[in-house]
Amino acid sequence: MSETTLEAVKPDDIIIVLDTETTGLDHKCEKLIEIAAVKMRGTEVIETFTSLVNPQKPIRYSSFLIHNISEEMVQDAPNIEDVLPSFLEFVGDYPFVAHNAIFDYSFINEAMKATYGKRFQNNRIDTFEMYRSVFPDEASHGLNALLRRFGFDEDVVHRALDDAMCLAKVYPRLRSLYEQKFNWQLSQLKNVPYLLERYIRVQKASQCLQAEMSDLKDIFKLYFQNGGGSVEASTGEVMVFNYRRSYSYDEKKIWEIATRAGVCEKIFKLNPRALDKLIDKADLEESIKEEFRECRLSMHEARNINFLKPQVVTIEPAEDSEESSS
Repeated sequence: MSETTLEAVKPDDIIIVLDTETTGLDHKCEKLIEIAAVKMRGTEVIETFTSLVNPQKPIRYSSFLIHNISEEMVQDAPNIEDVLPSFLEFVGDYPFVAHNAIFDYSFINEAMKATYGKRFQNNRIDTFEMYRSVFPDEASHGLNALLRRFGFDEDVVHRALDDAMCLAKVYPRLRSLYEQKFNWQLSQLKNVPYLLERYIRVQKASQCLQAEMSDLKDIFKLYFQNGGGSVEASTGEVMVFNYRRSYSYDEKKIWEIATRAGVCEKIFKLNPRALDKLIDKADLEESIKEEFRECRLSMHEARNINFLKPQVVTIEPAEDSEESSS
């Protein structure tokens, strides 16, 4: 499984737009309760699939408040082992489209591993990332905001088929803009030297604005520290002041307690960058490094742009020689 590039998927190819609902947010311990998929060719929906799923565990109340799927609604639904065969037959090996696709993929993947002992292999296209790329200035990049952006009045109801159908409506238009942006970027490659000059100007202006904002925030902090109250701007924003506490912990003791309580995954997160450095540079036994390497699931290559500052060469004045001083 991997994210796919749109160049590999032609506009008239068949794709699957899918959505899921779950008992909670953590794919490691929560389960699917609804799964839906929409088969599309171009802008046309040609077939749909949907099914409730009995998760065989309670539905968190916080999740119920989102999707309104009760335990009574799924008690007679088929188990995931009975739903997966027909779902997999429907999606085939077509790439799938989802909003925040890693969420849906993670739950389907866990179900695949538990049922078949293998991973969900279909490539994914994430409309959340596409939306954020095309409209980076939006306050929200959720599905509701995406629908509003393209003039649709439907609300996300957090039922799998309804939300998949909503995404199917906007995906072709979002894809078109995403491709236009990419093609425009390609057309600018010949202008990179000039664009670099523009970038440096924008960077300097941005740094200056950031410094100004930092100075203003310092004044605002002093205002509140001296007893000032909340202030409302003419545009409606309200400036308030609050405190955020943070603590330091004895990591060794915390690890022992978390292991005993079975909550390690909730409070400790793997740092892949630190692990990569450990594998590549640390003075570890090669056998340990190899064990770490075997834990890798996939590789993502990030491309970073760095700007090297010009070196300033200082020429020291030559000391007067004896001849010149005499």
